[in-house]
Amino acid sequence: MLYWSLVFLIVALIAALLGFGGIAGTAASIAQVLFVVFLVLFILSLLFGGVRRPSA
Repeated sequence: MLYWSLVFLIVALIAALLGFGGIAGTAASIAQVLFVVFLVLFILSLLFGGVRRPSA
């Protein structure tokens, strides 16, 4: 998830440098959404991933 967020961020930066404002804005928005989803999943995995039952 973080990989795709970085990919869209790079696409947005390249598109902005080349003057494609609409594509750059869309790619930046997608990157932002993916990053937020990554953060939420990361925090949830930290909170609930460590809760394990001891094995018999």
